[in-house]
Amino acid sequence: MGIARSVLLAASRSTWLRDRVTQAGFARRAVRKFMPGETLEAALDAAVPLAAHGITSVITKLGENLAALADADAVREHYLGAMDAIARRKLDCWPSVKPTQLGLDHSPDACHANLDALAAHARSLGLMFWVDMEDSRYVDPTLDLYRALQAKHRNVGICLQAYLRRTPADFESLLPLKPAVRWVKGAYAEPPAVAFPAKRDTDGAYERLAKRHLELANRGAGLCVLGTHDVPLVRRLAGHAAAAGAKDGADWEVHMLYGIKPAEQAALVRDGRRVRTLIAYGSYWFPWYMRRLAERPANVWFVVKSVVG
Repeated sequence: MGIARSVLLAASRSTWLRDRVTQAGFARRAVRKFMPGETLEAALDAAVPLAAHGITSVITKLGENLAALADADAVREHYLGAMDAIARRKLDCWPSVKPTQLGLDHSPDACHANLDALAAHARSLGLMFWVDMEDSRYVDPTLDLYRALQAKHRNVGICLQAYLRRTPADFESLLPLKPAVRWVKGAYAEPPAVAFPAKRDTDGAYERLAKRHLELANRGAGLCVLGTHDVPLVRRLAGHAAAAGAKDGADWEVHMLYGIKPAEQAALVRDGRRVRTLIAYGSYWFPWYMRRLAERPANVWFVVKSVVG
């Protein structure tokens, strides 16, 4: 793992840094490039002009690892209200949640009940509901939750991380469920025995996994989502999808983060790709922001220029 990436991931876990940086004006100006605001309303407002340009959206409220199980009730109610707000605005917008936001650290059963309620409400509104993946400690319990949800709800998707060595076997185990999978490269600090330390190995794993899914997608193997800002990779995979008979929008689509490569997102839409922008919001943005920078440390210089420019 590169030094810059290691430093940024270590920073993401520092409560001392979080408490100080989140109060600094320069940091709040920097994060606005990638997060339109801390409220649900700000996120949905940002989705409207994107929709006007043919880009749909995903929203996620930042936060993880609750201090107490009771705190999950407020998160559940927030997302129920968020989905109602999406429906009122008639937006093509999907919610995405972290299991630790809904009590996984404290009670897997309670977490499942919360996720079940959200998935059911999403289904009633015609929305896809996404379950995010967190660090490697949570892979098994998150997959267990996903399997349980899939037994009742076909509108649930799961995130899988290409840098984890176990992911190919995990994907194969999910295939009988015809899973909707958002493929990402991975953004947590993991030991080399668990995750590929070299970027080239992660990139290669991502391409192999995405190709495998795309080859199966047109045979009813579930939606394949390319969650990456690696545009050359997306274009290569688009060619592979066409050769495999996978249809844009129906069998696969692209997800990118708000504020990152907006011109490329628009260009992909013009090329006929289905693109969703993931819009994050909330006050607990520091760990998320550091992990996003760690995915591509060159973005640090982009942030510096955006703050002083």
